[in-house]
Amino acid sequence: MPMNWKAGGLLLGLVFFLAVLLVKPIGVSTQFVILDGILGDAVNAELVSQTDAGYTSTNAYLAKSNGKYAKSVANPLNYSFVFVLAMALGGFVSMRLRGGLNGLEASVPALWRANFGEGPALRYAATFLGGFIVLYGARLAGGCTSGHMMSGMMQTALSGYIFAAGAFAAAIPVSLLLFKKEA
Repeated sequence: MPMNWKAGGLLLGLVFFLAVLLVKPIGVSTQFVILDGILGDAVNAELVSQTDAGYTSTNAYLAKSNGKYAKSVANPLNYSFVFVLAMALGGFVSMRLRGGLNGLEASVPALWRANFGEGPALRYAATFLGGFIVLYGARLAGGCTSGHMMSGMMQTALSGYIFAAGAFAAAIPVSLLLFKKEA
């Protein structure tokens, strides 16, 4: 049940427009920090505390911006955190509606098998490493791919266009080097 790229692009643009119009620009990497804080707070009850002025944390990163992140850790059922959970659920539902994935395709897609073989260990390691690098870079830059590129470009922010150019300038040559064989 593949979607035409033009229809998909228009739907994605509509979703981003509605998000900005109704709530705020879309960005999700901060929610990984919030998830870390929730897990940390479950282990260390003193990580986040409420004060007369709001929330604070013994962790400097969670305490910054007048405890904005500490507040999200203490009250995680907010728009952004639920949005991230809904993205994962939406991806799962979409996959199921399309008929699911067979066991081999789920762990090692055909394009990967054509270039690197059947073993899932290398794919999992490469996926984790790539995801870690992107997430680390996104947090270092104070945002994420959806926040910088998609929401940023939609708002005509120069940083969004620069990030998009950099992302594609890196992604295209790397994919051409890594995936020489087609599935």
